[in-house]
Amino acid sequence: MTYHFVVGDMAAEPLRKAVSMEPALIGTVIALKDLLHLGPLKKQEEQSFKQMRGAFWQQVSGEKTEVEVPDMERLLKVSGEMFKDNNINVWFWMAPSAADLCAYYWLLPYLSKHIGRFFIVNIAGLPFLDEQGKLFYPQNISSILPRELVKAQRLARAITPSEMEVDKEEWEKLVSANAPLRVYEQGKKLSSQSETFYDNQLLSLCMESFQKASKIVRQAILKFSIPTGDIWLGWRLKMLVASGVLVAQGNIDRPLNEFDLRLPGESITMANDADLQQEQRVQ
Repeated sequence: MTYHFVVGDMAAEPLRKAVSMEPALIGTVIALKDLLHLGPLKKQEEQSFKQMRGAFWQQVSGEKTEVEVPDMERLLKVSGEMFKDNNINVWFWMAPSAADLCAYYWLLPYLSKHIGRFFIVNIAGLPFLDEQGKLFYPQNISSILPRELVKAQRLARAITPSEMEVDKEEWEKLVSANAPLRVYEQGKKLSSQSETFYDNQLLSLCMESFQKASKIVRQAILKFSIPTGDIWLGWRLKMLVASGVLVAQGNIDRPLNEFDLRLPGESITMANDADLQQEQRVQ
């Protein structure tokens, strides 16, 4: 029996297809929901890790009800089963991204108890074939075809005890820093950054006329390949409004496609400009 851990539902989809295609991979795919490169890692004394992460996502998303983050419960369940059954293994499928690397570090303290049964499939710097048969270097598991993921099983290797010790220290450093954001550098290296790290890229897409907040976020992800997702970037835009760096039109507590943003200044919208010209002609 094998449990396949992967970050995100999009990455889990092709992996589930690959698992169904190859008997050697048969097992259960578990999509980790939390993006651990965003938000706090150090819990308060009265908090559980799950509560801390749920509170963070509730704040960022603006949800009125409590946000559930089920990853810890599922990890502990798998670890408990591994203590009972020595035939159970865990594979972690890791792309060269901050979210995946943080997930790997987070898994280690729990799965290091099962020496020789925690495997990693690391695709960093490796070529795969796309639908046209051309080589490319994927930055995420979701972009790899299921048949290529079947081939990638050859990359699986057990994490060694010495590797576990070194990598657990890296996680402890990240927790101690407790930065709002972690950015992927290369290999197994992450840098801790402030929550404003991507603000200048967001602002470079803002204009003196109003445009949908959702458009700014979409352009930022496409143009700069910002690996935070739309919820984080939308939250940053709202923080820029709160600090007076951006001007909002509409209720910023609504979804991103329901309010507009612009840079501050004396500029007015084209519609208002047309009204002013009409008023002058009448006079």
